[in-house]
Amino acid sequence: MKHAVFVDGQEGTTGLRIHEYLASRSDIEVLRIDPERRKDAAERARLLNAADVAFLCLPDAAAKEAAALVTNPRTCLIDASTAHRTAPGWAFGLPELVAGQRERLRSSKRIANPGCHASAFILLLRPLVDAGLLPAGLPVSATSITGYSGGGKKMIEQYEAGGDARLASPRPYALGLSHKHIPEMMAHTGLTTKPVFMPVVGPFYKGLTVSVPLHLAHLRAGTTAEDLRVAYERHFAGEPFVRVMPLNDGPTLDDGFFDVQACNDSNRLDLFVFSQGDQALLMARLDNLGKGASGAAVQCMNVHLGVQETLGL
Repeated sequence: MKHAVFVDGQEGTTGLRIHEYLASRSDIEVLRIDPERRKDAAERARLLNAADVAFLCLPDAAAKEAAALVTNPRTCLIDASTAHRTAPGWAFGLPELVAGQRERLRSSKRIANPGCHASAFILLLRPLVDAGLLPAGLPVSATSITGYSGGGKKMIEQYEAGGDARLASPRPYALGLSHKHIPEMMAHTGLTTKPVFMPVVGPFYKGLTVSVPLHLAHLRAGTTAEDLRVAYERHFAGEPFVRVMPLNDGPTLDDGFFDVQACNDSNRLDLFVFSQGDQALLMARLDNLGKGASGAAVQCMNVHLGVQETLGL
């Protein structure tokens, strides 16, 4: 039996990539809207309610409006916007978050897909908070460098048009310290102190790395860098998409630089701990269009439908 799937907002970067993932799936029937009717609320409502799974690849306000159109109790919504990531009644779409998260995703008909920066940040810190190594009230900072595709169609067009010499350099943004991912970063790590977060757009299409520096003396007494790595290994044991790298990963150090794009075209997330003396640097790497967006959404769909989690990924 095929599962009916509709992508509301199929022309955006995330929606297009979801369609690419679904194209080779023999178990999926993709419902498509006539391009001339894509803003027709009645037609969108019909397709949303005809779907077993509907992806919302829309701005926040439009995602809330679309969710309100769904009256079929069997339709599962997977919202790729920021609108519902901390909303009551919505399961957070990160299967690796904690034990029992997959059961929540299977039973929920409302799933909020995580943000790209947030996915990397949360999977770096939640295991350490849960293990009691990192105090929930510890002030932390994080830097994320990402490809320009994370900014959507408008930013992609800006970079690919050329002519602006400023775009050849890294581009820090959200300097007002109120990035839209921060609420979910706090809610799903258990942190009680707002992190200082600086995202940076780089002059490349995709790939993302979040870095969190730590002083070991600020962690639980006696904590070593190897303890941090072991906590990751225990938390992510058996996870198909998470790879915990050796402490002070040799090949990375030998190269002399960190390859932000090494997880591109995959749904993988790599975790690293680099350390010297009483300092540690945590790093998480993913494809911002894969595990950071469309791949994560399809992974959640697979979990919800009870099919092989890695199917199509």
